[in-house]
Amino acid sequence: MDGTLVKSERLLQIYSRLVSGDVLPKKELAQQFHVTERSIQRDMESLRCFFAEQGLRQDIVYDKQERGYRLEQPALPLLNNSEILAVCKILLESRSMRRDEMLPILDKLISCCVPKQSKRAVAELLANEKHHYIEPHHGQHILPGLWEIGQAVQDHRVLEIEYERMKEPKLVRRRVLPVGIMFSEYYFYLTAFLEDKSTFDNPDDLFPTIYRIDRLKSFIVLDEHFQVPYKDRFQEGEFRKRVQFMYGGKLERIRFKYTGPSIEAVLDRLPTSKIVEQDEEGWTLEAEVFGKGIEMWLRSQGNYIILI
Repeated sequence: MDGTLVKSERLLQIYSRLVSGDVLPKKELAQQFHVTERSIQRDMESLRCFFAEQGLRQDIVYDKQERGYRLEQPALPLLNNSEILAVCKILLESRSMRRDEMLPILDKLISCCVPKQSKRAVAELLANEKHHYIEPHHGQHILPGLWEIGQAVQDHRVLEIEYERMKEPKLVRRRVLPVGIMFSEYYFYLTAFLEDKSTFDNPDDLFPTIYRIDRLKSFIVLDEHFQVPYKDRFQEGEFRKRVQFMYGGKLERIRFKYTGPSIEAVLDRLPTSKIVEQDEEGWTLEAEVFGKGIEMWLRSQGNYIILI
């Protein structure tokens, strides 16, 4: 067998054992591979050079106490107790998935991200909420297909979807150009442009249509790509700041007066809003928003809001 091939196989076997956490005595390796201890030293140096060339944050060190080589990797930072508690609370409060999807995610987070000495305390803090967790009423699994849709967005591939409408429930088939996945108010959404706008209520709309992912009865990622000029790319963050309750509509600028107790709640609900005037009665604000959803929110505030 070619000497280079033999060395390559030896290096792979050595690296595999190091990754598994084994401590490898130099003498034992030399006997196993029928080479000199000097050859094993050169092997270790070859692996170190490979790590450096590839930018890998790994090193092979000789452990005098264990009398062998071991792989040293920088410890990945774990979430502290407050961070993991905050993340888990947000997930539980979202009520975005069925129990058989949500609870395993929480368990994995605690298992992988919490320091060993804190696992039990964190688990006990979440136990009651996990027990009383209320699933969304649609009862659909969300995770299957979510990544596939995300890849279609990333690769600019056309989707063929079968969607159940909320008004006059019926299945409709569409060919759409997916541009984003968003989450809001319990649900995941696909944002996409219709390929054929001839049947659309507002064919001149420059903004994507919003589809609740749990209402997608089926979808196919087609081997067809669409082009999105960089200047025209969809920006989820900018869209999200202007949409309420994931209802679309025409982009418009509104002006209103707020006389309620918490101006911070208004500014958080409408990220594009700005205070333009303040007096003893309250605050006058302006915001750039999409129509239908903002109308629902404005009505929900009762007498606290007056449109100007």
